[in-house]
Amino acid sequence: MANTILLVTLFFFSMTLSSSTNPKHFTLELIHRDSPQSPLYNPQTTLTDRLNAAFLRSISRSRRFNHQPQTDLQSGLIGAGGEFFMSITIGTPPVNVLAIADTGSDLTWVQCKPCQQCYKENGPIFDSKKSSTYKSETCDSRNCNALSTNERGCDEAKGVCKYRYSYGDRSFTRGDVATETISIGSASGSPVSFPGTVFGCGYNNGGNFDETGSGIIGLGGGQLSLISQLGSSISNKFSYCLSHKSSTMNGTSVINLGTSSIPSGASSVISTPLVDKDPQTYYYLTLEAISVGNTKIPYTGTTYYPNDDGASSAATKGNIIIDSGTTLTLLESGFYDRFGAAVEESVTGAKRVSDPQGLLSHCFKSGSAEIGLPEITVHFSGADVRLSALNAFVKVSEDMVCLSMIPTTEVAIYGNFAQMDFLVGYDLEARRVSFQRMDCSADLLM
Repeated sequence: MANTILLVTLFFFSMTLSSSTNPKHFTLELIHRDSPQSPLYNPQTTLTDRLNAAFLRSISRSRRFNHQPQTDLQSGLIGAGGEFFMSITIGTPPVNVLAIADTGSDLTWVQCKPCQQCYKENGPIFDSKKSSTYKSETCDSRNCNALSTNERGCDEAKGVCKYRYSYGDRSFTRGDVATETISIGSASGSPVSFPGTVFGCGYNNGGNFDETGSGIIGLGGGQLSLISQLGSSISNKFSYCLSHKSSTMNGTSVINLGTSSIPSGASSVISTPLVDKDPQTYYYLTLEAISVGNTKIPYTGTTYYPNDDGASSAATKGNIIIDSGTTLTLLESGFYDRFGAAVEESVTGAKRVSDPQGLLSHCFKSGSAEIGLPEITVHFSGADVRLSALNAFVKVSEDMVCLSMIPTTEVAIYGNFAQMDFLVGYDLEARRVSFQRMDCSADLLM
């Protein structure tokens, strides 16, 4: 296994405006959390430490995707475990904030003064009273009613809409629903501003949020997410390209917003339908099978229904969530038993061993020999995605690799290891997700 199996987990966004003449497209640079360029860089942690932390976040995050009624919303994000950070400005005059970007959340929120309770934050806390473009939402407004009854409340004395979110790690945020001008900065020109953007002004926030972040930027599919609100401004399209080189070699990853962000035309582009399901926050795909070498294994977990002859019927639509914020891929445990056995049978030059951390299910140790790893192909509806060894396996030590897919009894998730070095496009008008293999460490600023 080559030494280039690297961790790609936590990023923050450094904004640069595209030089494209099309105003509906711009590109944002991504910097890996563990890169020396990152504000979270810690030279004292080892690769193993970072891997284990990312794996634990994947497991914790997967539990957030189970939509269950509760007093407060349980978001797709645990407070301290967000996988991306995004830099924006908010208000007039603009205030810089660095917030967790989450494809598993909708409402964007930031900490606001005056704080009833705020966690420690390294940057300035937004003061809505100093912004000329801040406007509270009323309790009967359309934007207030876009929140579920569990997420919203009303300050009847002031007539102001309130939001309340809680997270699986007991982190929480509560505050006012408002509109404000949000801008994406540019290193080479004027910021791109989006006035009247709905967000949460959080006066009561606590738990395990990192001091680096000001809050959360919602990039999910729901009505109040930043992606949905930008809508026609970005032609309802966005994509990202995550480089496996970005953790230690300063490789560049990017996210693209707008008309030119979706790959098209090339024979190497494949696509699969997005499936509309509740909650609308998440991006659902249909997984039909996974091949290990030439052995194709139908996805026959609880999301399939066997025919009388023992064959497998068509997959239940929307049986897996694609998520850039989860590191590992999680597959239904009934299917995983047969899938894991096929992988073990196909690996050569190594014996199966236990993961010393107890987090990964299938690990292989070679000694001095080179490990032979099978090609794995993920079969979505209408799209066969061929994974490289970097997408399917992770090197945890000099002589040990592990399958970066694990079983789950909860929701299945297609994580970011499997998406590295693909341009992954989301066309929210056509309701399709596309994949195109490319070197994401190359210059992709469009």
